[in-house]
Amino acid sequence: MNLLTILILGLLLGIRHATDPDHVIAVTTIVSKQRHLKLASIIGAVWGIGHTVTIFLMGAFIIFFHVVIPPRLGLFFEFCVALLLIVLGVLNLTGVLQRIMTNLNVPGFLHTHLHLHGGDPHVHIHKHMEETLENPGKKTSLSNFIQKFGIFGLARPLIIGVIHGLAGSAAIALLILGSITEASIAMIYLLVFGMGTIIGMMGITTLIGVPIIISSKKYQKIDRYINVASGIISLIFGAYLAYQIGIVNGLFGAVPTWNPH
Repeated sequence: MNLLTILILGLLLGIRHATDPDHVIAVTTIVSKQRHLKLASIIGAVWGIGHTVTIFLMGAFIIFFHVVIPPRLGLFFEFCVALLLIVLGVLNLTGVLQRIMTNLNVPGFLHTHLHLHGGDPHVHIHKHMEETLENPGKKTSLSNFIQKFGIFGLARPLIIGVIHGLAGSAAIALLILGSITEASIAMIYLLVFGMGTIIGMMGITTLIGVPIIISSKKYQKIDRYINVASGIISLIFGAYLAYQIGIVNGLFGAVPTWNPH
């Protein structure tokens, strides 16, 4: 294959890779709590960056050191993704994540504050980030925007992207490396593949965010239903993956069967 074909193929496969069910479900549990479209897109981009870093490093080891990933290790990485989905689902269903965000004052999330008026307690709900984003005059630099978004808010999708990159599904990026003889071209391919995953996930999180944001503005009580729905889906799919990987594919058996998808 010539270089142009490799680059186009890498970009398209990267975009396609972002649509894997485990990826979409994981970011949905995060995006379901966002109330601004820009933040939803940023979550997708940060997830893609974490995913790309892992794939690039894995690819470099394979290309330059001829590392072979053992089947059991590959299954273990995929099992970590299943556990991640279960944890994200539980956090959404229990509301623990929401309380963490509130306590850390992470922008972009709904915050509740208790005040006393005339001796009677009242709860007020605020959306801090939207005021800043809807008035771009207040914040213009990227550093200030990241500062407003919060380190925890950025680290979470980044870590999830890294874990997904370790999973066997990242082998999609590595399968074609066997047909690329030059190491430099192979590394370029991995970078382009990563760009595709970033673009694809930004598009996915934006599409997911649109109906969530619109519905939450029209119907305030729907927030809870969205969180519960995303949590249930993540929990069920994570449990299904854990069963498939641990029992069917034999992670905990004598002879594991790893078929990277």
